[in-house]
Amino acid sequence: MKDNVNKISWWRTSFGEDVVDNIVRSVRNECISMGSVTAQFEGQLAQALDVPYVVTTTSGSMALLMAMMAVGIKPGDEVIVPNRTWIATAHAPMLLGAKVILVDVLADRSVMDVSQIEEKITSKTKAIIPVALNGRAVDMDEVWKIAKKHGLHVVEDAAQALFCRYAGNLSSRHMGTESEMGCFSFSMAKLLPTGQGGFVATKHKDVYDKLKRIRTHGVDDVINCTFFDMGFNFRFTDVQSSIGQIQLERIKQRIAQIQAIYAKYELALKGIGFLKLIPVNVAAGEIPIYAEVLCKEREKLIAFLAAQGIQTRPFYPDLNTAKHLGATGRFPNAEVFGSQGLVLPCGPDQPLENIDRVIECLKLFGKKD
Repeated sequence: MKDNVNKISWWRTSFGEDVVDNIVRSVRNECISMGSVTAQFEGQLAQALDVPYVVTTTSGSMALLMAMMAVGIKPGDEVIVPNRTWIATAHAPMLLGAKVILVDVLADRSVMDVSQIEEKITSKTKAIIPVALNGRAVDMDEVWKIAKKHGLHVVEDAAQALFCRYAGNLSSRHMGTESEMGCFSFSMAKLLPTGQGGFVATKHKDVYDKLKRIRTHGVDDVINCTFFDMGFNFRFTDVQSSIGQIQLERIKQRIAQIQAIYAKYELALKGIGFLKLIPVNVAAGEIPIYAEVLCKEREKLIAFLAAQGIQTRPFYPDLNTAKHLGATGRFPNAEVFGSQGLVLPCGPDQPLENIDRVIECLKLFGKKD
């Protein structure tokens, strides 16, 4: 690689001077820990998602743990999770002593194969955690039907699906807002980053009250407190909220750039036979925050692009490869995604000319043999 070739990172997001100004404003007003700015930010998020209640916390992982605590997950319970997701989805119930039961994903979309859920339900099953991986909708109508039939809780892992919309009967609703709780992430490689952070959205006042107590050691008021529930210090901060407020103001532009990047890849990859774009249904309201492809020669492609100054990111492993989960059975669809999946350069502040250069290099890789 020539030294004068600019490097392209797999993900790009930026923070402008308006973010800095908002942070400074909070600091000058002595808004550092969780306080008025966080309350304001929660209200803005709730309004944007058309839900009555939002509870911010330290990460999307913590949002999942708080949700599991709120529905009463305990040792001996079982929680159904898809085999393709970040391992936080499994760790949240496991930290409370529950056993994670894995189901495979669909062959063409890396989301839970809902048709496999009922065969995994036992007398110990307490909850289902569908995951909207890369903004892709799970068949939630069927999930809710199964949950109602068996008396199960449904907590959506919508960490990668902020502002995505359900396909099907609830096309006008945001993902993560129609189940008992939806869990979201503010980490750096997300649509709305604050460095770290996350939140739980819910339509239920009793759940909201319980989540707020869980976030602060199980109390309603830290000054005149009564110990109601088990909890811990899971609080967000006003400094992080100051970052989030500005990112929320930019959300339409950020979504538009992500969609433009996906459209470029979608068009170009039709003529690149060794790559298969993993589809995202943009027309139905899904937002492809990552540019995900399948490549049988993944490791060779990663090395080739790296030599051109282009960073990519292989998919994380399937959950059943984590020995501490104690998973059994085969997951043939997930195995394809886990072994061939790759994220190409993307992100809401990734210049389109970078995408053009990536595409040129992909074509070059296809001609090398």
